[in-house]
Amino acid sequence: MSITGGDVVDLGRGLYAWLPPKRGWGLANCGLLVSPRGALWIDTPYDPVLAGQFLAESQKRLPEGVTIDRVIVTHANGDHFWGAGVLPDAEIIVTREAREHIHYEPTPQQQHALVTGGDPATPLGSYLARHFGPFDWSQTEPVRPTTYFTGELELTLGDHPVRITSLAPAHTTGDLMVHLPAQGVVFSGDIIFASSPEQPGDHPCHWEGPLSNVIAACEQVLDTGAETIVPGHGPVIDRAGVREHIAYLEYVRERAHTLHAAGVPAIDAARRIIAEGRYPALGLPERLVITIGSEYRQLDGSERPAVVQVITDVATVAQEVEQAGETAGSAG
Repeated sequence: MSITGGDVVDLGRGLYAWLPPKRGWGLANCGLLVSPRGALWIDTPYDPVLAGQFLAESQKRLPEGVTIDRVIVTHANGDHFWGAGVLPDAEIIVTREAREHIHYEPTPQQQHALVTGGDPATPLGSYLARHFGPFDWSQTEPVRPTTYFTGELELTLGDHPVRITSLAPAHTTGDLMVHLPAQGVVFSGDIIFASSPEQPGDHPCHWEGPLSNVIAACEQVLDTGAETIVPGHGPVIDRAGVREHIAYLEYVRERAHTLHAAGVPAIDAARRIIAEGRYPALGLPERLVITIGSEYRQLDGSERPAVVQVITDVATVAQEVEQAGETAGSAG
């Protein structure tokens, strides 16, 4: 089983957003900027199948003789990064700080083995198969960035300026945002997980934090003056959508700090916040385990657990949430 499809949104003046066909783990938004003298991607899909689909859509929009020779990666999570292998000759641009997160995650083939070799009778094996089973990294080699930068980097593609700004540790240790001032657009990466009544999204998961840095990065997006924001996941939004996301982050931060001060363990704090049901339209509430765990580490200086342990906790809470929903449904 593979995931196919995706919508291409024309944002004007040679800029496009590619939006996956549904929400869920690993389904990230990507960008294409085209000029008569070159083209670039902003982020890549998760695996070669989806990346090939994005490449085919991109090639439909390229002038004759133009190729995609640059990829700007907003952060080093695989779902924004690993598809770059379909452009083997492209320059891959990341922040210097992104190296740390590259080493934290498994390689594509390690992740493929973890997903396909898991025991479906366990919460972890079942969760990985359900959410990551449709992807195929069996032949995917690790992506190696070619250009690292610190602070800010400005490129020009044809007549279009491209302003790249590194951000303080937030979603990961190496986030950046891409501002296209001529188009009035920002690609925020996973600083923003968007949602709307017409297109509900998912709960964010932040691996680094603190949430105050995530909120500050959202404010930096607004400070550009851009009217259109392409988030890492979810629908394209306007400035009001960014403010709504900030309100969500402030709520999660306040609850995490209150529960931490009360001595509630991180995973139980996530359970409590999920049970409050403040954002019922958002999917994957179990991802609060990741965000709350990261915030707790910022508060108490505890060590970062291995990614497999984190996802095991996520899978356990997801099973609890599902069982609670089934119980409530049968009682009703």
